[in-house]
Amino acid sequence: MTRAIGLTGEWPRRAARLAALVPAGRLHPAVRAWAAGRSAAARGPWAVAFSGGADSLALLLLLWAHWPQCRARLRVLHFNHRLRGRAADADERFCRRVAAALGLGAGVGRWRRRGRAASEEAARAARFAFFERALRRAGARALWLGHQQDDVAETMLMRLARGSGAAGLAAPRPVQAVAGRVHLRPLLGLKKAALAAALRAAGAPWREDRTNRSGEFFRNRVRRGVVPAWVRAAGRDAVAGAACARELLEEDDDALEAWVDELRPLGRRDRTLDAAALAGRPRALLRRALRRWLAAQPLAAWISRQGFEDLLGVVAAGRPARRSLGRLGFAVLRGGTLRFARVPGSETPLRKPPGAGKLRARRARFN
Repeated sequence: MTRAIGLTGEWPRRAARLAALVPAGRLHPAVRAWAAGRSAAARGPWAVAFSGGADSLALLLLLWAHWPQCRARLRVLHFNHRLRGRAADADERFCRRVAAALGLGAGVGRWRRRGRAASEEAARAARFAFFERALRRAGARALWLGHQQDDVAETMLMRLARGSGAAGLAAPRPVQAVAGRVHLRPLLGLKKAALAAALRAAGAPWREDRTNRSGEFFRNRVRRGVVPAWVRAAGRDAVAGAACARELLEEDDDALEAWVDELRPLGRRDRTLDAAALAGRPRALLRRALRRWLAAQPLAAWISRQGFEDLLGVVAAGRPARRSLGRLGFAVLRGGTLRFARVPGSETPLRKPPGAGKLRARRARFN
């Protein structure tokens, strides 16, 4: 297989050995079904987020080995956060070498922000902003990510701490539509330890981020302290249990979203919300419809959880009311219909702010 595409060297052989240890059938079935489909995203370029760590290395090698027909349109993306000095630069060089050895193009971004006080959220935002720019330049709609089963458990515990609902607890999803693109996570059924063992057996070294061993970030504290104690207390494979729960929550959330679609409570161009159409229905449907309506309002500010719950109660009651949605407008309920009313005298042009309308990406904020 390596000779057929004119590539020789250790990395193609390592990819072949890893693919033998982790056959395609062990990858998430929803992702395999997507890759076999005929959508424009599936037929177009694929971008792979590659940090150099074990998870993303396993992902890259498995994609290269299991989808040889897609190698010509496979592109590696690496983001250097520049928070670990020489170690971060060594990660970048490693990723460039692996991509080159596999005959793949690589796009590298560097965070302009300097210093070591960056938050986990800020670093993630910068990384995904780079991914978005790189996808646009490459004309790609598919971004492959190396999240695995341990990430599912960690994310679920983190989101429970902030009071998430089904949409938030169903993350990370194997196939996730995000603003005209799709994020793909084929490794969700595999544990990190299993991936690391397979990489070692295939003779494939990876880069270790020493900050993963610190307690600076919330995820690291959950990973190193909470999850092991949780597994011991459960006396069973709690990580696999969390992954199973995530699958069920995704099914439930998708069903509720489909129910809202059938009721069609949002008016033309999503400017109005017909609260009467949801009267007597489960509150979860009204909650989802209200989130959709809010995401579609071009001048609405981002409201707090408390503000959202207050507005939800107002719409559920059905009585005429008016609530502030920031300095530019109000939510006004009259005759069972919710509308956005602009503040008189506002000269702000009527346009959507960056990210408005990205329902799937934004709705988890209230969950």
